[in-house]
Amino acid sequence: MTTGSAERAARAVYTEATAELARCVLDALRGAGDTAPLARFTEAATDPKAALAAVRVLGADVLAPYALTGGTPHPRDLTVIAQATAVFPAPVLTAPPPEGPLENWAIAWRDWATGRLIAGLGDGAADDTPQPPAAPVLTDTADWTRWSAVCARLATLALPGVTGPVPAVVRRHPVPLARGTTRALLRRDYPTAARLARWLAAAHRDGVPLPLDPAALTEHIALHAAGEPRLALDLAVARLLLGRTA
Repeated sequence: MTTGSAERAARAVYTEATAELARCVLDALRGAGDTAPLARFTEAATDPKAALAAVRVLGADVLAPYALTGGTPHPRDLTVIAQATAVFPAPVLTAPPPEGPLENWAIAWRDWATGRLIAGLGDGAADDTPQPPAAPVLTDTADWTRWSAVCARLATLALPGVTGPVPAVVRRHPVPLARGTTRALLRRDYPTAARLARWLAAAHRDGVPLPLDPAALTEHIALHAAGEPRLALDLAVARLLLGRTA
């Protein structure tokens, strides 16, 4: 097997593991599954490393059932999150965007959101809450195409309990977010539209006036793009943020 084919095979394994974990989290959001879904998922995985990679990819969403429906994360699940971070540590931020890599910056914020939820949902003291990354949050809302692309990368921050600079600035600027959502729909980029729908649902939950109806938007995306586990997870989160069933 050549290097290129080996890399493609590894990506396929990691992609399938992420999809399977998204299904497990979705089951938990719907009230089904184990009390420690992450531990069950990793223990049953044929490729433990791929399972841990999936935990890193989903980020704070692995805690979405607790954030949205209540409860405290199982200690075994918290151990899995720690193991995943140890095996796949976050890249070092050498420079803030636009100089530094945007994905590295996004990973830092997603890790911050995970830590924020762990501190808020568990028994930790306020001092355990991690500090947000030093990089700037979002700067130019006039460039709404880039704005919406960044927001889509940070959709896992659109969860109850994740407060801070990113959610605050997104909620203050719903119009560019709505433009980005509309653009994604017109391009039939339903995964991006679903991630942005989460932000709109979160803003609606907080009483922010919106130029789009997030409930109708969520159901429109579901009608055209059902079946993909990660997209289904984003839609389930949006529905719960809107007070509906997952």
